[in-house]
Amino acid sequence: MFCRAGINGCRRFILSRSLSSTAQRNVKVAVLGASGGIGQPLSLVLKQSPLISELSLYDIVLTPGVAADLSHIETPPKVNGYLEDGLDEALKGCDVVVVPAGVPRKPGMTRDDLFNTNASIVQKLAEAAARNCPKAMLCIITNPVNSTMPIASEVYKKAGVYDPKRIFGVTTLDAVRANTFVAEAKGLDVRNVQVPVVGGHSGVTILPLLSQTQPSVSFSDEELVQLTERIQNAGTEVVNAKAGAGSATLSMAYAGARFVFSLIGAMKGHAKNIVECTFVKSEVTEAPYFATPVKLGPSGAEQVHGMGQLSKFEEDKLKEVMPELMKNIVKGENFVKK
Repeated sequence: MFCRAGINGCRRFILSRSLSSTAQRNVKVAVLGASGGIGQPLSLVLKQSPLISELSLYDIVLTPGVAADLSHIETPPKVNGYLEDGLDEALKGCDVVVVPAGVPRKPGMTRDDLFNTNASIVQKLAEAAARNCPKAMLCIITNPVNSTMPIASEVYKKAGVYDPKRIFGVTTLDAVRANTFVAEAKGLDVRNVQVPVVGGHSGVTILPLLSQTQPSVSFSDEELVQLTERIQNAGTEVVNAKAGAGSATLSMAYAGARFVFSLIGAMKGHAKNIVECTFVKSEVTEAPYFATPVKLGPSGAEQVHGMGQLSKFEEDKLKEVMPELMKNIVKGENFVKK
């Protein structure tokens, strides 16, 4: 039911199709915030995909230089860069819009501390996307995702173009980290490890379902606590390690690209049963938005899966997730409604 075959197949799909395929290229992807710490490496990875025909890079500074630099790489996608007055032009005809724009987290800051600045940025960019490419898949990376994805959704509702299947909060990095940390702890080949991660994308709202790890492994009570807390606080681990010089940019760029490749593959029918954990409109819990494994397809979020059978530890953790997640979502919704 979860990401097992879907993500394993997707990983093979990403590597084979994105690095060596001669598949038809007919997808235009916009990266909004392309000059930033996530935007640049994300654009670099996307430039390597033969499934993408054009990269449209937007930011308020430096974008022509980033585009010129990437355009010298010997891979098929064309690259165009746009500054602030070119936002509408950057978005015209896009099939996928990825939004990593915003200020990064610094030591001592929570994702919620980023809200006031990043909320306004996401609202502006979502308004432009709704105006210029309302049917494009919208992938929100900008933190706090628990609030910024609902902001984008409310913007689309106001514009009369809302389709919940086409708006995603990109939580892929949580699953990437969970796979990595479990593989390290258990001495497994990380390429074969799958850990579904549900809930949201910050702190206690991140809930790795370690009981559903594939291949099946057992964890002591101490391991469950340590791994869960490390996955929940992995962003802070990177922020502190960089000593104020940045946040998780490279791993987020990888995870964002992985999600985009999965989405494009599903949109174009290049692979079946592509499943990614992502934050979407959901009826799995009382929260209007919730991350679970989602089957992707031509129309976006084709099927939102549930959480499956939870362990007692996970049931207790879910009780911690819900109040914080609901608060984050309402904060985002109210920002647009005010």
